[in-house]
Amino acid sequence: MSRFFAVSLLAPVLALPWSATPAAAAQPFPHPGHLGAAALQAAQHSPAGPGLTLTTTAFEDGGIIPNQYTQAVSSPISPPLEWSHVPEGTVSFALIVDDPDSALRHSPEEVLHWLILNIPGSSRSLPQDVPHDPNLPDGAIQAKNSGGVTGFRGPGAPAAGPYHHYLFQLYALDTKLDLGPDATRQSFLQAISGHVLGKGVLVGRFHR
Repeated sequence: MSRFFAVSLLAPVLALPWSATPAAAAQPFPHPGHLGAAALQAAQHSPAGPGLTLTTTAFEDGGIIPNQYTQAVSSPISPPLEWSHVPEGTVSFALIVDDPDSALRHSPEEVLHWLILNIPGSSRSLPQDVPHDPNLPDGAIQAKNSGGVTGFRGPGAPAAGPYHHYLFQLYALDTKLDLGPDATRQSFLQAISGHVLGKGVLVGRFHR
């Protein structure tokens, strides 16, 4: 092939304007770090929507728990709780409140402050000052806390130390649990395994 003929074949390509690109050229998907704020927000929120959300009017998430809900008073009461964005198929809820900053008996075991099971799947809240009865009118069941008392036990971290974090953990379950007022933290965690549709967590801090 002559040099003149080869150059003639390349000429139409070289004559294309710099802005032109082949129609079939694949455009790379932008890295998340290069997305705009609106696009990144849309990517983070899937069509399934937000997950199970647990809130209270008593304190901000991560905030200080008021004394009336703690062992700073002689008779602490449970805070009001509300939840939203419930997963489809929820049959019951279970709530566990514990202190992950503790280590009972020199072990990884945490102080259990509240364990309430079989809250009806139609419920969206717990009122303030839930009674200490093992069997509640709506069918919910309360177990004994680490203090050996049924129902809510207020936070009681000593003053000589850092704030403890108290985790209010709400589970949406696809079943009712075959547990009674004698349920323990360990038996509860074993029973819900494989049945959790969603989880909402609220954190409060306290020390005397």
